[in-house]
Amino acid sequence: MLSKASKTYQKLLKEKFLLVQCVQTSFLMATGDVVCQQLVEKRGFRKHSNARTAQFAFLGFCLVGPAVTAWYKLLARTFGYDKNAKSTLCKVACDQLIFAPGFLVIFISSVGLLHGLNAEQINDKLKKEHFEIVKTNWKIWPAVQVINFYFVPLKYQVLLVQAVAIFWNAYLSWMTQGGGDEKS
Repeated sequence: MLSKASKTYQKLLKEKFLLVQCVQTSFLMATGDVVCQQLVEKRGFRKHSNARTAQFAFLGFCLVGPAVTAWYKLLARTFGYDKNAKSTLCKVACDQLIFAPGFLVIFISSVGLLHGLNAEQINDKLKKEHFEIVKTNWKIWPAVQVINFYFVPLKYQVLLVQAVAIFWNAYLSWMTQGGGDEKS
């Protein structure tokens, strides 16, 4: 028996699918930034950057939520809705070799734009951060995506990924705020 909240969520998924994906992605990306600022950077609440958290929420709602939702639908249409090894591996390969590297360029550039960087500064940021982030992505996401594409119904795939991505978003927040600079 479904709880009232679960029934409401199911109804919203059916009636406002994209909006639900955007709202939950926004919330979970903001949560990832809070985790970064409080647990990784240990800023404390007095030095917490609400603007930075709001930027991550904004990117989740306007960029990541819509892009990932559309991508997963495209993968399902292209490789089928069936849960089998071939379809799953094709989806994971496309996700990790095509979508992730390209989307990370867009994401890093978007963070740079929100920080007021110009094209040259964004290009420098991409040179410093992109490949490192992609390499880390490949250590985490293929296994998550195998589970996601094989076991999880399409309507819950963005939610599962964004729940796991709380820690990924904390990493992205840290990296795009200069956290990877000490490697240089």
